[in-house]
Amino acid sequence: MAGVTKNRGPRTGTDARRPLAVFDLDGTLADTAHRQRFLERSPRDWTAFFAAAPDDPPLAEGAALALEHAEECEVLYLTGRPERCRKDTLAWLAAQGLPGGTVRMRRNDDRRPARRTKLEILRALARDREVRVLVDDDEFVCDDAERAGFTVVRARWAAASEALKQAQEDEGRT
Repeated sequence: MAGVTKNRGPRTGTDARRPLAVFDLDGTLADTAHRQRFLERSPRDWTAFFAAAPDDPPLAEGAALALEHAEECEVLYLTGRPERCRKDTLAWLAAQGLPGGTVRMRRNDDRRPARRTKLEILRALARDREVRVLVDDDEFVCDDAERAGFTVVRARWAAASEALKQAQEDEGRT
C-alpha cells in the first residue's frame, strides 16, 4: 500500500477470524501536549517533536478502550508517525502495557494528509477482515471513515492542538 509499511508489533501472528480494532496513537493513546511546542514555532521542529514521543504519558481513556477491545479484537495501531520512529513507538506501547498488535506507520517521505492515508489503509484492511472500530482524534479522519461506513470512536479525551491538527491535514506529518 502506498505510503505505509506493514510491520509486526510486539505480538507474533494474527488471527484473521478476529475483528480488528484500529487505534491511532498521538492524541488517542499518547498525550502529546508536552511536545506541541515544537509545532508551534516556525519552522516546525519535527525532529524534536518525534524525539520527545517516548516521554508521552498515556491517555487513560484510550488505553482502557484498547484493553477492552483487545478482549474480542486484534488491535492494530495506525499512526501517521514516520517509520523512523518505529523502535521508540514499539518500546512506548510495551511500556504502557497496551495490547500487542501490528503497527502501521508512514514511509519517512510520505506527506499525504492523514485522512487520505488512513482511509486507504482501512479500506484495504476491510477487504479481508472485519474492522470493528477505528479510534482516532483527528476529526477529518473520523469524518471520512464514518462516510465510508466504518464505526468510529472519536478520541476527545485529550486537549486539542491546532498546530497538530494543521500538521496532520496540511503537512501529512502525523
